[in-house]
Amino acid sequence: MVSDLLAKAKEARLRAHAPYSGFIVGAAVESVDGEVAVGANMENACYRLGVCAEQSALTAAQQAFGLENVARVLVIGGPADESQPSVGPVTPCGGCRQAIAEAAQLSGRNIEILCCDREGEETLTTSIAELLPSAFSLD
Repeated sequence: MVSDLLAKAKEARLRAHAPYSGFIVGAAVESVDGEVAVGANMENACYRLGVCAEQSALTAAQQAFGLENVARVLVIGGPADESQPSVGPVTPCGGCRQAIAEAAQLSGRNIEILCCDREGEETLTTSIAELLPSAFSLD
């Protein structure tokens, strides 16, 4: 159920570590059997060592139930400072799109992606094929 997935992603978002950007993101990955793995963005002073929420959730999903079983990904994010305006639905970055595309290739399904603003009120529902129509292939 989407509301459960949203609640888990919101909770993960609150555990993000983003002292440099102040932009916190949570992600929840749901399996075909309804299992859920979560992740949050983790920044580092050496920016290139930071990890996106989607990547950390996909890593947890691989360990919990395997990337070949991913059915959908929900991403929620925005400024940590509630006095700042929300930015609308947050979509995966290019690298995360490629990682989701590889899970889709393993699963043989077009993974659904739900993108949300920080409150989870403004949403965009799409798929990995729509977000990254020319993904690199495992081949």
